[in-house]
Amino acid sequence: MTNRDEYIEKLAKVAKMTPDEAKKALLDEVQSDLTGEIAKKIRAAEEKIKEEASDKAREILLDAMKHGATGYVAEYTVSSVTVPNEDVKGRIIGAGGRNIRTFEKEAGVEIEIDETNEIRLSSFDSVRREIAKRALEILIRDARIQPSRIEEVIRQVKADMEDVLLEEGKKICHECGVFNLPVELMRIIGRFRFRTSYGQNLGIHTIEETKMGVAIAEEMGANADVVRLGCLLHDVGKIITNEEGNHIELGVNLLKKYGMPKEIIACVAEHHEDRPFSSNESVIVWMADAISGSRPGARYEPHEDYVKRMTKIEEVASGFSGIDTVYAFQAGRDVRVIVNPDEVDDDKLTVLAHDIARKLEKEAEYAGQIKVSVIREVRATETTSAK
Repeated sequence: MTNRDEYIEKLAKVAKMTPDEAKKALLDEVQSDLTGEIAKKIRAAEEKIKEEASDKAREILLDAMKHGATGYVAEYTVSSVTVPNEDVKGRIIGAGGRNIRTFEKEAGVEIEIDETNEIRLSSFDSVRREIAKRALEILIRDARIQPSRIEEVIRQVKADMEDVLLEEGKKICHECGVFNLPVELMRIIGRFRFRTSYGQNLGIHTIEETKMGVAIAEEMGANADVVRLGCLLHDVGKIITNEEGNHIELGVNLLKKYGMPKEIIACVAEHHEDRPFSSNESVIVWMADAISGSRPGARYEPHEDYVKRMTKIEEVASGFSGIDTVYAFQAGRDVRVIVNPDEVDDDKLTVLAHDIARKLEKEAEYAGQIKVSVIREVRATETTSAK
């Protein structure tokens, strides 16, 4: 036995363990120390990744917003036409108001004339309003203003409007980088130019959102073509006025009719979170839509209409027993319902939230979605006796 072996044997006796057991104990201790160090490094790395990811996300969104920057002017439900003099204004009115009555009937708009040289055309249908504006401008230049001529001009402008819609649809599609849609679908998209939502022109909003969505998709490595079409078509249901349903359902049904790919239809169906997101592309379409619609100055709503809409939402939500107070926040997108805890127990909370949401869908006017939160709070209070 060598000196080394003797030392090992003596150490084993003192330590009361074999060399293999000593080796294992040492490795376990080292591993324990390393585990702590590794955990610290992992946590530090995770924090760094989160910070870098947050910075990168802000960078991507800001860059996307720069891509989508467009000029913007709030639009309303009234158009104006300037008349050159009082004589022309008198001819537009006609004997006993017959010309103006014929014009309103044929064009489907209301005409307001005052002491100024402007005639205001009012209609919630922006295509009708555009037809009326073009027809009135033709009549003013023509000077032959009589019922039969009014009917003839309006019929002609209505026929020409189909070509105008197609041309406008092509412009919007080409601005968004889309060149191969069916002609009828492009004509439908052309109506975006004459449709507004809270004062935001739908055509401008669509172009802006599409540019932002594509920029985000390219940065994230998502399918930019799917995002492009998803953004372009996300609000197509808003211009379908002859069918029942919300704009998401109408848009999905229209795109199915034209045989659009399921990925595009999913983006449209999910852009207000009515359904869970099925892809990154759907998330990007939702994100771009939210940025375009919520940025400062993008949308306009008269204060009276805003108050009326908020009041209506609160009234609808209050129409259930056991409710104490209702508050509408975030422009009506968030509704907090405080219930009387003696009348509504915990089991009824979920049912009440569901019933309120369904009633709001039927009776309230709102954009996007409304989140309903029903709150039941129980408190116990006691006071000490005086000393």
